[in-house]
Parts: sequence; C-alpha cells; structure tokens
Amino acid sequence: MNKVKQQVHYRCYDTMEGGIRGQNVTVAILDTGMSAHPDLKGRILAFYDCVNRRQGMYDDSGHGTHVGGILAGDGRLSKGEYGGMAPKAELVIVKVLDSKGEGSVEQILEGIQWIQDNHRCYNIRVVNVSVGAREGLDEKKEKDLIEAVEILWDLGITVVVSAGNQGPKTGSIAVPGNSRKVITVGALDEPGMKNPCSGVGPTERCIVKPELVAPGYHVASCNSRYFKTKIPYVRKSGTSMATPVVSGAAALFLSKYPEAQNVDVKLRFRKACECAEEEEDKGWGCLRLDLLLK
Repeated sequence: MNKVKQQVHYRCYDTMEGGIRGQNVTVAILDTGMSAHPDLKGRILAFYDCVNRRQGMYDDSGHGTHVGGILAGDGRLSKGEYGGMAPKAELVIVKVLDSKGEGSVEQILEGIQWIQDNHRCYNIRVVNVSVGAREGLDEKKEKDLIEAVEILWDLGITVVVSAGNQGPKTGSIAVPGNSRKVITVGALDEPGMKNPCSGVGPTERCIVKPELVAPGYHVASCNSRYFKTKIPYVRKSGTSMATPVVSGAAALFLSKYPEAQNVDVKLRFRKACECAEEEEDKGWGCLRLDLLLK
C-alpha cells in the first residue's frame, strides 16, 4: 500500500486540521464478505449474507477482506505500512459472492436492495462494488443491474464500480460499470506490463469509461486467513483492487467536506486526475489525492 499511496500522491492527511482519515463516513462493500482482521477491528457496523444466509461475519474467499483492507485498513499489524486509504472509515459488509468469487445477478440485486433499505440507518455515503458481470449477460439482467446501482446513486450515494478484468480490448467494461452515472475505476498500467486486463470503453451507448484509473496490480492488503496462517497481508491484482483506492479517496473527501453530494465527488475526481497520455482507456487519468483534498 505504500507504493499505491506514492502513486496517488497520498500525504499524511492525519496531520491536517482535525485529521482527515475517513472518520464519520460509512462505506458499504459488496463482495465475498469480510474476516475479523485486526486492521479492521471495531469499525464494521453490519454484515449481511446474500449467499449462505449466515449470521456471523466471514469471508470464505479472501477477496472482500483484501478490498476492505485497501479501502479502510489501519495497518496496525504492519505499523502502518499497509494501512488503507481511509483508516477511520466505518464499514458495512454485504456478501454477494461465494467462495470462488462468483455470484448470481439475483444475489447482487438483493445486496443492493439491502443497502437501499438500510443506507439511512448506517449513514452509508459510499458503496464499493468490486464486482462485474462477465460478457454475454442476459440483456434484462444487465438492465436490472444498471438500474439498481443508479437507484443508489439517485439516493445521493457515491457508487464506485470496477471496470472489470476483461480488457484491454475495446468495449470491455463489465456490468454495472457501464452505467453512465456511477464512477467506474480501471487499473493503472504498470511499466513493462505484458498482460494488462483492465476493462476499457466505450460502452455500447458510446460513453467513455472508465472515469479514472488507480493502482491495482500486486497490491498488498489484509489476508482473510491471518488467524490460521499468521500471514497478515497478501498481494492481489485487478480492477477490484483499484476500486477501493478510489472509494477510500471518496471517503476522505466526504470526511473533509461532509456536506458534499455524490455529484460533487464525481466532479472533484475529474479535476483531481493526472493523465500522462491522451488515451480514452484511462478516462480522466490517474487519481491524485493531493489535488482531491486541496
């Protein structure tokens, strides 16, 4: 995470007036669940399981815990080295994917509906969706997914969605990242990369996507199997890892500017990106946190 923070120009915002670390902001994560990792201790407000209907919090894949660590881990097991973007943000966890990282559209829609029904109770300001449907999705199901995330957006929630890993061919944005309203995130290409996979636009409706990119390859974050292996962090790659970098940045922005709306967040992201090359597949460019929070 230190490398990620360097790439997005993350400064020590906890030394600013009052400290900006995501406090007073709740982020919902739609994913494979969450383990009780020490770096997230005391900040998980609720857990809802759309897959196995279990009550206790768990993550039988590891994907969701890794995402959560990038977004909001405090790095206590690494003395801060692997701390996440918004280490004081609170989390609501909705499990919509199984142990293989797979899930039905119906489960994802149920999870989105649960957030819709409970967002006021937990004051959910941001939703992280590191989930994307594969190519060939039924047209009605695609429409239902897009409509569902756009309902959350219309409620004033900042919805951040991964571009998917079906790129880099043209028109490879995963559903629901092809929604015109939500903020879609791709993974920043690394120097010398042989097989970049980040989805790119345009969409079928000629919408340029993703909006922006963030570091997403070889990111070290929380290991869901820590208590069994005693290995606190593992590395994963993909747009799923880039998405919580942006969701965490949104939490920081809303922590500093609590009256801001999701449209304000999106507009500010547009001004807070750096594009080294004029390429549509990078949208506005790579996130710069120093510009976002200036």
